[in-house]
Amino acid sequence: MDGHWHFLALDEGFDLHFAGHLVVRHRRDCPSVVIARGKPDIAMVRGNFRIDDAPFGLRAPFEWRLEDDRVVLSDVAEDLAVLAWSGSQLDLRALDPACDRLIVRLHAEPGEAVWGGGEQMSYLALNGRRFPIWTSEPGVGRDKSTELTRLMDEQGMAGGDYWNTNYPQPTFLTSRWLAVHLDAECYSVLDFTDPNAHAVELWAGSASLQFFAAAGPEALVSALSDRFGRQPPLPDWAIGGAIVGLKDGQRSFERLEAFIDAGAAVSGLWCEDWAGVRQTSFGRRLFWDWRRSDQRFPDLPGSIAALNARGIRFLAYANPYLANDGILYEEAREKGYFALRQDSDEPYLVDFGEFDAGVLDFTNSAVCDWFAEKVLGKEMLDIGIDGWMADFGEYLPTDVRLHDGSDPMVAHNRWPVLWAQVNAAAVESRGKTGEAVFFMRAGFSGVQAHCPLLWAGDQSVDFTRHDGIGTVITAALSASLVGNAYSHSDCGGYTSLHGNVRTVELMQRWCELAAFAPVLRSHEGNRPDDNLQYDSTPELLACFARWSRVHAHLAPYVRRLCEEAAATGLPAQRPLFLHYP
Repeated sequence: MDGHWHFLALDEGFDLHFAGHLVVRHRRDCPSVVIARGKPDIAMVRGNFRIDDAPFGLRAPFEWRLEDDRVVLSDVAEDLAVLAWSGSQLDLRALDPACDRLIVRLHAEPGEAVWGGGEQMSYLALNGRRFPIWTSEPGVGRDKSTELTRLMDEQGMAGGDYWNTNYPQPTFLTSRWLAVHLDAECYSVLDFTDPNAHAVELWAGSASLQFFAAAGPEALVSALSDRFGRQPPLPDWAIGGAIVGLKDGQRSFERLEAFIDAGAAVSGLWCEDWAGVRQTSFGRRLFWDWRRSDQRFPDLPGSIAALNARGIRFLAYANPYLANDGILYEEAREKGYFALRQDSDEPYLVDFGEFDAGVLDFTNSAVCDWFAEKVLGKEMLDIGIDGWMADFGEYLPTDVRLHDGSDPMVAHNRWPVLWAQVNAAAVESRGKTGEAVFFMRAGFSGVQAHCPLLWAGDQSVDFTRHDGIGTVITAALSASLVGNAYSHSDCGGYTSLHGNVRTVELMQRWCELAAFAPVLRSHEGNRPDDNLQYDSTPELLACFARWSRVHAHLAPYVRRLCEEAAATGLPAQRPLFLHYP
C-alpha cells in the first residue's frame, strides 16, 4: 500500500483513507462511482452560457475486487471502471471508451464545512449547493427573485445565478483540513447538496483527484499555493496610494489634478479608453483595437512621462479579442491568428453587444508571441504604461476550430490561464515582473502562477445580496483559499442598467471597503454620464481623498503581508478561520 493511503475491505464494501482521513466509502447499496454517456446542449450569448445535459446509460458499479493499489469496479455483468491511488492522487477511469460522464462520491463527515470553488461571489461556505465549474460572465443581478435579473435574463441569458463566476476552480477545502483538486479542464460540477458526500461530476471518461491534508487551515492553504504557483509581491507604487480610474481622454489628466488638490494619495491614473471608445446601448465601451488613440490622447507617451516625473504611474486596458473593424484585426486575419469557424476558414466572430470581434487563438504559440510583443510590449510597456486591466478570457465558444486541434469544450476553461500567460510573458520580456502589474477577472486552475492581481469583476452599483458591493468580500476570501494572494474591486462598482445608478452612500461605503484591500482603484462604470463620480461633488472628492490616505498609510502593513504571501502562500485577505479554526 502507498504510504498516504490505507484500504480497508469490508463485507458490504470498502473504505479508502488518505493521510488518516476517510475519503471514499463504497457500499454495494451506495456505490462511490457512476458512469454514463452525455448528450449536451450548449448555448452562448455574449459570454453567458446555458449548459444542459441528458445523460443516458447510467451505471453504478457496486461489486469490487482489489488488485494491488487499485480497485476494479463492476456490476454483475462486466467490469466498468478502475479506481487507483498513488502518492497523493486518486485516478478513476471508465473501461468503456464511449463513457464520457463520471461522478465520484467522496465521503463527508456530519457538519463538515466546505469552501473553495475558485472565486465565488455569493457564498463562501459551499455546503448545500451545486457549483458548475465553467468560466463565464457572472451575470447582472445573479438572483432569480429580482426584477433586474429577470430583465437581464430576457436580454441574452444575462441575469446569472449564484454559481456563475468569471473564475471557477474545481478545488475545495473542508474543515477536516483536507483539500481536493480535480486535475481536469473539462466542464465539471462540485456538488455539496448531500450532507453525506462531496460529489465531483465531470464530462470525461477519466479523472485525477489530487488530495492535500494538513494539521490546520494555514498549512493547507499554503500547500495549495505551492501547487498552483505564487504571485510576486505587489510593487510599492501599486499599494502606496489610489489608482484613479477616469475614461475621459486627455481631459482625464486635467481631472486628476482635482484629486491631487483635494489631498488624495494618488499612485496611478488608469485610462481604459487609451485605445478609443465605442458608444453602445450598454454604455460607453472601448474600441477593441489595442493601439493608442491619438484622437483621445494626442501625446500619450509625453503625458505618461510627465506623470512619472511626479511619481504617478499610468495604467491602460487590453483583452484577448480584436474588433473586426480595427486595424489589428486585419493584420491578425492575414496571419491566420484567429480561432476559426467549423464550416470554413473564416475567423469565428463573437457578438460582444453591437459589435463583433475575433478570438485570438492562443493554442498557437505564434499568436501568443505576437500579442505579447506587438500589443502589450510595443504599444503599451514601451511607451511607459506600467499596468493594465487584462479583461475577459471567458468567452471561448464551444464550436470553434483551434490551431492545436483541441476540443473547445476542454479548452474553454483553460483560456483564462493562456491569456494570463501571454500577459506575464510580455511583462517578463521587458524585465518588469513584480514592477508592472496587470489585473484579471477571469481565471481557472493554474492562473495563480501568472496573474499577479485579481479584481472581482463587474459588480452592480448597489448593495444587493448576490451582485452588489458585498460580493467583493466573498470573492476575495474564496479566491484566497485556492492560491490567490491579492484581490481588489472597482471602487464605486461597475454595472449600471435599467435605472440602477450609484448613490452617495454606495460611493462612500466602497471607499471604506477598498481602502483595506491591497489595491485601491476606482472605476467610472459602464455608464459614467448617468452616474455619480468621485469628482462629481466636493463631498465625494473629500471622501475619496480621505480613504486614499488611509490606504496609503497601510502600505507598510500590506508590504509585510506581500512578503508573507511570497514566503508562505498565505493571502493578504483571509477568512478568520485561517487563524481561529
